[in-house]
Amino acid sequence: MARQRPPAPWVAALAGPHDTPSQALVLEELRAAILSGRVRPGAPIPVDEVAARFSLSSIPVREALKTLVAEGLVTHQVRGAYVVARLTREELAELYVVRASLEHAAITAAVSRATPADVGTAAAALRELEAATARGGSADHHRWSRRFHMALLAPCQMHRLLQMLEGAWNVTEPGRPMSHASPQATAALAADHVGMLDAFAARDAAALVELTDVHYRRLQGIVADLPADP
Repeated sequence: MARQRPPAPWVAALAGPHDTPSQALVLEELRAAILSGRVRPGAPIPVDEVAARFSLSSIPVREALKTLVAEGLVTHQVRGAYVVARLTREELAELYVVRASLEHAAITAAVSRATPADVGTAAAALRELEAATARGGSADHHRWSRRFHMALLAPCQMHRLLQMLEGAWNVTEPGRPMSHASPQATAALAADHVGMLDAFAARDAAALVELTDVHYRRLQGIVADLPADP
C-alpha cells in the first residue's frame, strides 16, 4: 500500500481540525496564508490536502476557493487546478494606480473627520511599521504599511470605497513587491509616511494629497523595476 504523501508545509500550518471545521474557516485560513506570503504566487493549492487538514469534503474547500478567485487572489486553471494568482508587472502597476485613485478619493473627507483618537491610531501603526522595517521582515512591513495607510483613510466613513481599497490591496499583497525596494527607496518611503502622518495630524488635506502623490510615484518606480515575471 502506497504511503500517503504529507501535506505541503503551508497546508500543515493551517488551523486544522482542532477548530470547528467550516467553509468560512477554510476561506479565512486560505486568505490569510496567501496575504501573509506563506504561500507564494503561482503555487498550487491542493484541494484534497486542504480538505483533509480540516476534516472536510472537497466541496467547502472548492466553494472557499471560488470566493478567492472572485477576489483576485486565486486563479482557476483550465484543467481544474487552483493556484495562487501571479500578477504581471503591468498588472501590478495598474493596481497601484487604482489604489492611489481610491486613496485620493478618501483623503479630504478623512482629514476633515479625523479625531485625536484617529491620529493616535495612525501614529501607533507608523511606530509598528518603523519597527518592522528595522527588523527587516517583509511580511510585518507589508502588514503594518497597510494598517498605516488604512488608519489615515478610515475616518472618511466611505465604507464601500474602503472595501474596494481593501480588495485592491489584497491583490497586490501576495507578491510582496516592496521586498524588492532598495534601501534608499525604503528610506524614502519611510520619510513619506512620517510626512503623511504630520499632515494628517495637522488636518492639512492638501499636503496629505501631495505627499500621497509622491509616495505612489515612488511605488510605481519600484514596480517598474521588478522582473517582468515577478
